[in-house]
Amino acid sequence: MDVDLIDRLDRRDDVDRGIDHPSTRINPAHSVNSVNPGDQGDQHDRGDQDAGDNPAPSKSAKGRTFTGIAAAAVTTVLAVVVAGQVTDGRGEDTARTRPQSERAPQGGAAAGVVPSPSAPADVKPLSYDERMAAKYPLAADLKGSGKFDAVPGIDKAPGKGRKYTYRVDVEQGIGLDAGLFAQAVQKTLNDDRSWAHNGGRTFERIFSGTPDFVITLASPGTTAFWCAKSGLDTTQDNVSCNSTATQRVMINAYRWAQGSSTYGDQMHAYRQMLINHEVGHRLGYGHVTCDKDGELAPVMQQQTKFLDHGGIRCRPNPWAYPAS
Repeated sequence: MDVDLIDRLDRRDDVDRGIDHPSTRINPAHSVNSVNPGDQGDQHDRGDQDAGDNPAPSKSAKGRTFTGIAAAAVTTVLAVVVAGQVTDGRGEDTARTRPQSERAPQGGAAAGVVPSPSAPADVKPLSYDERMAAKYPLAADLKGSGKFDAVPGIDKAPGKGRKYTYRVDVEQGIGLDAGLFAQAVQKTLNDDRSWAHNGGRTFERIFSGTPDFVITLASPGTTAFWCAKSGLDTTQDNVSCNSTATQRVMINAYRWAQGSSTYGDQMHAYRQMLINHEVGHRLGYGHVTCDKDGELAPVMQQQTKFLDHGGIRCRPNPWAYPAS
């Protein structure tokens, strides 16, 4: 520490107090050590004097003045030294001296920020066959609104035989995939095993205009209402119908969604059978059964209700021409 600096400060203090400064220089170290308990007690007593009393400072008081100046100077110098160490890079890296919890996390992430999870992998959509093989929830006693939406768009007839046009209507609010239903109708009817066999017929889905018939997917309650228009009761076995007195070929949405015990989990085949059977009625075909045990049931057999009859066991079959 610069002793001359302390001496000059001391002289300045004495001038302010009106005291003649002695010619001898005072050792700062001696000034710091000159304060004792007796001096502190004496200072406490003098602190209660009136402000008008201005006795000349004693030698011990002057020592205490030196002590305060020296302490202030020491503090100032230390602050400058520490600041210099931090700014000129000579000080210790403060990041290494902080607790682990106060340090910035590794990898550049800000403190307190939780990394977001990785984006899930894209879910592959189900194929047509997978959707046709699945069952869907639908109550057996559901009665819908009776209002229909026509599935938009057209599916051109792929063949050159006699062309039948049809529209697909789906009852509002039943919660089934209208697009899947329309796709299934077009694929099924134009399959060579179906009524398009050998190019004799071809089927085209339209959206506007007057179709030859309307294939309608509806709740059990609405299906029963439209079938009753043609004198048919579908409520006993919760089945579908071709309502000949109307344009509608009614497909019972409960059967479309849940199938039947005769087909079990073979939902794709069962849905193909529903379409082929009811459209077969629209084309003029009536009910028939298999004649021999173990034969395929004809598509016009009431396969939703039974496969076995008169001691004969028939096998499930969705096609009009299964050997094709």
